[in-house]
Formats: sequence, structure tokens, C-alpha cells
Amino acid sequence: MLPDYKSDKERCIFFLKTYSCVDESGRRKYEDMLVDISNRKRESLEIDLADLEEFCLTIEGYENFPEIVQSNARRYASIFAEAADDIMPRRIFGISDEDDSFDVLMRQREQIGVEINASKNVSPELPDVLRRRFRVYFKPGTKIAVRTVRSIRAADIGHLVTFTGVCTRVGDVKPLLEVACLTCDGCGFEIYQEVIGDNFNPINRCPSGACSLRAPTGELFLETRASKFIKFQEVKVQERSEDVPVGHIPRSLTVQVKGGLTRTMRPGDVVDITGIFLPKPSTGFKARQTGLVADTFIEAMAVKHQKAGYSDMLMSADNMTNLWHHHQQLDMYGKLAQSIAPEIYGHADVKKALLLLLCGGVTRELRDGIRIRGDIHVCLMGDPGVAKSQLLKHITTLAPRSVYTTGRGSSGVGLTASIQRDTVTGEMILEGGALVLADHGICCIDEFDKMEDSDRTAIHEVMEQQTVSIAKAGITTTLNARTAVLAAANPAYGRYNIAASPQENINLPAALLSRFDLMWLILDVAGSESDVALAQHVLHVHREGKPPGLGFEPIAASQLRAYVAHARTFSPHVPVELSNYIASAYAEIRQDEIDAGEKAMGYTTARTLLSILRLSEALARLRWADQVSEGDVNEALRLIKMSKISLEDTAGDDTSKFDPITAIYMVREDSTIADTSFF
Repeated sequence: MLPDYKSDKERCIFFLKTYSCVDESGRRKYEDMLVDISNRKRESLEIDLADLEEFCLTIEGYENFPEIVQSNARRYASIFAEAADDIMPRRIFGISDEDDSFDVLMRQREQIGVEINASKNVSPELPDVLRRRFRVYFKPGTKIAVRTVRSIRAADIGHLVTFTGVCTRVGDVKPLLEVACLTCDGCGFEIYQEVIGDNFNPINRCPSGACSLRAPTGELFLETRASKFIKFQEVKVQERSEDVPVGHIPRSLTVQVKGGLTRTMRPGDVVDITGIFLPKPSTGFKARQTGLVADTFIEAMAVKHQKAGYSDMLMSADNMTNLWHHHQQLDMYGKLAQSIAPEIYGHADVKKALLLLLCGGVTRELRDGIRIRGDIHVCLMGDPGVAKSQLLKHITTLAPRSVYTTGRGSSGVGLTASIQRDTVTGEMILEGGALVLADHGICCIDEFDKMEDSDRTAIHEVMEQQTVSIAKAGITTTLNARTAVLAAANPAYGRYNIAASPQENINLPAALLSRFDLMWLILDVAGSESDVALAQHVLHVHREGKPPGLGFEPIAASQLRAYVAHARTFSPHVPVELSNYIASAYAEIRQDEIDAGEKAMGYTTARTLLSILRLSEALARLRWADQVSEGDVNEALRLIKMSKISLEDTAGDDTSKFDPITAIYMVREDSTIADTSFF
């Protein structure tokens, strides 16, 4: 049975005119939208398919209409636009309202049409698309399931689909020709041609009566001022790593974004995209190679971010009430930290450091343009099996914007930026790496010690200046990489060798080591009581599927994210009376390092002083305070000391009590040194 588009248009008009909200207001939702569009206050008509499903259930004969719309979404988007044109109310002029250039051009075109009709000449038909000042978008309904990129098949062509993916490349916004205006240079006649698709063949002969009487007809040329252009952007979306089957590589889709949806996505965003799955046949020389095989793309209709950024979170009254409830609890700082990965046993101070990493310090921009970073960098270095990677994974899911990568699988170009060729224009463009994708977020780098030295040097500029300088393929620019780095690494010998010095175990260059605000050393020290408690915790998690009770209800990830978002709105400063206290504490740390000599457990520079300030500011933010207190400074100094406390616990042990694995490493290392000294 062939579809009856004329009756379907009447259904669309009936829906737009009569649908009213279910709430107490009972207002006509779509009539209000049309009034705003007519008064130049809105540029989009968003049809919520959930409203359409609810409306069609109450009217006989409309039950299958939502499924019909979803299966032929592009055609019904134009039908809804035509229906809106038919019932569009007249514009209500205010005192300050003025006609823009588009209104003046439309009035001039209509006047020319009237004059041509009076002279019994051919009148240029104005397309409806040219008069239209809005675009129709479909929002997903309740029956549309969120799918993966891999599950979209050829049977979905023409259908409205919703899928989840990660934006890997976002192109520039460019003008796309929607209606071409062709003007005759002989008689001045204008003809309008609607452009459907990526290519069009312009009319090459003037159809006016004046030119038809002359032997050499006038030549038509494109008049850009009278044509209609819309905003166009191309986005590359890749499926998430957890959706990729074993042994496969991630798949990607090209998404075309038009109108008001442009500039709503950034590289690295995890989004749910609703759009129409369409084919794109090859043209020109490429068609001879590909034959009947066509590329596919998604014409975006709605974009929803899975995790909103800190600055994009809107706090409602109920959310603020819940946040105040958490804020007024005793030991709020400890409860927030324990709510991070509660299934991981222990590591109380490590979780507090990760909480401060999420909160961050205050970024200062001085008058002369110097920028002092506020992001906190943390490196977790320790023995295998102390849950370093699990903590990194949890922070990745907790932070609104984060990127997870590994040291062995990352190169310097993959971390900073690479040169790619734009598929639309063919020009050389920059594609950001992991550190650029994590701008205003967190970049988690696992197996940090496995990176090549040449690749590791690419991080130096990012960690301090928070920029990426590029000079490749004729492109010289600087990209922002305002990200906090959370790294996890193993010691030089695979596990920490107590007989060797800390510098030999850490085996990282001093230039990189000084850039970390906290270098947390985690040793797997054997102890009967701690080992039994750890085993009981792990067994409970495997048996019950949840961690044991903490004595309080852990704060949910969404609530913790909202608490941190509100805390980041504060900009605390260090009072003058604390200056001498912080300076003396820093000088004492430097003196202790000099006294320790080769047994020094860290590398203290002037950057350590800035680390103390950043940690103190993050603690003040967690208190929702505008000023740093002495307790914040003491807690920051305590965390710096606790980051090396596991070394102090084993410093007094007798070397004869080493376990067999450590003894094997020591014998192998001693034999290597002896062989080297012999030659």
C-alpha cells in the first residue's frame, strides 16, 4: 500500500495545533513554538516523538503513525515543515523590532514577482525552503533504543536511529548552499533552485520571456547574496572501547550536523546522537572505482551529552538541598574520598589525593599574560596488584571529561596532535591527541613507565604550560591542553627494591618528576592482619556483588560529580598571615632532603611550593570556602608526607628478610653491575 502523504500532512497539522502538555498548565506546546519562530525568537521546531506517541494513542487510526515517521524520517521532516508553514501565525511586531536583511530581500522578491505577473511574463517561484526560517528536528521517543555504532545495519537506512559514541574529530563550521539564486546577465531575471544532496547541476538557460525572444540568450550566474546558506559541520564519531568486541577494531560513523546543532560537540565528548541513517553514493571519478557501493552517514537530529561538564551542570533546588546535606555532615572530606571506588580496599589517603585531583586548584592569569596552572598532577607508582589501574578506570568514569590511554600503546603524536587530511576540503588539518581531547578534564595514562623516552618528553610542555606547540606540514600553532594528568607506573625493577635508592626505583627524569604535585609510592607490604582484611573484603565483593558497609551510605557518582562541580565555582586565596608558615614549611622540606642525601625519598623544587598551594586551594574548595586556612595547609603537607610513608615503614627492615622474588632481582642486578664493571 502506497503512503498517502497528503493525509499524513493533515495529521501533522492536527498534531501541531491540538497537542497540549500533560502537566497542569495544559499549554499548547507546539503552537507556542510556532509563535516564537514567527517572532524571530526561535530557529528550530523540535518534534518530540514521545509526545507524538502519546498523542497517537488517544486517537483512532493514528496508532502506527509514530513508527511510520521513524521509518521514513527525512520525508516526514519535510512534511512537518510544510505543515508548520501552513499554520504559521503572523508576526507580532514590537516597538524595537526591525526587519533584517532577509525580510527586505523577501519583500523585494515578492514585489518583483507581482510586477512580472502583471506583465504576463514567467514568474520566478520562491521555494518554501527559501521562505522558511526554521529547521525541523526529531527528538527520540521512548521506543527508540540506544544502540552502538556496530549495531547500525543496512536495514536501518532511512530510519531514525539513536546510538552512543565518542567524538574523535570535529570539523569547522562551513556554509552549505541550500537554495541557489541564479541571475541572468541579459534580462536580470532571477530563478531559484533548491539544492538536494551534496551536488547539483545549475540551470544553464534563462527561462524568461525576454530571453526566449532573443537568439543569444543571457548567461546565468550564481548570486550568493540572494542565495540561502545554512551552517554545516562534519563530525567523526567512534564507538566506545567497552562496545568493541574482542579482537575487533573500533568502528566510526560520519555525522553531518546542520543549523543550530553545530558547535554542540567537542573532541572527546561521549554523546548520544539521534539522526537519520542515509547513504551517500560516490560521484565523479570515485564512482568508477566503487561502483554501486555507497558510503553512509548520519544526519543529526538531536545530541545529548552523557556526562555534562562542570561548567554545564545546572543545579536545581533539590540538588542544592542534597549537596548541603552532604556538606554539613561530619568528616565530609573523608566520606567523599571513601565514596571513590568503595570496592577497592584501603588506600584512604590515595583516594583523598584523587579527590583533590578532581577538584583542582585555582588557575591564575597574571596581568603580563603569565598563566599559573591550577590542575593537580598525580603519579601512582607501586608494586603490581595494588589496584592502580582500577583507580584510574574509576576516575575515568567519575570525571565529566576524561581520556584513558596506556604508555605502551601511545606515541608522542597520539598524545599531542597529528596531521590529517580533511575529507571535505582535502586540506591538511590538526587532529588532537589524548591530552588535547582531555582539555578541561583528566588524562589517565596507565603503564607510564613503559613509554619511550622520546614519547614521554611530549608531556613536559603539557604538564606545566598546558599547551601543545605544533610546527608540522606548514602548520604552526598552539593548542590548549588544560588537563590534569593521572599516571600509574611500576618501579624500575618491576616491583620496589628496598635495597636500591628511591631514585633508582622511580627511574623517571627529574624534569618530569618535579612536574607531578604528588608522587605516590604504594608498596605491597606483607602483614597478617592487613592481608586477612584485604582477603575478606575481596571475598565479600565477589560473593555479594557490592563492597562491605563503610558505616555510611556511599555518595553516588552523580552526587559526587555535582558536589565537585559546585566546589569548583569557588576561587580561594591564600591570606597574608599564612605566607610565613608556608614558606618555613617549604624550607624545612628542602632541608630534610639535603640531610637525607642519597636516601632522599623525593625531589623538591620550587614547583613543590606551588603544589602545596594547589592542594591547599583544592581543600578550601571542598569546604566551599573563599580563603585557605592553616588546616588546609597542614593537610596538604600531610598528604605530601604520606605519599612516601610506605618507604619509611620498610626502611628499618633487615635486608636478610627479603622475600625470594626480591632476592632474585637483587642477585640479577648485582651480576649485571659486576659484568659491566669488568669491561
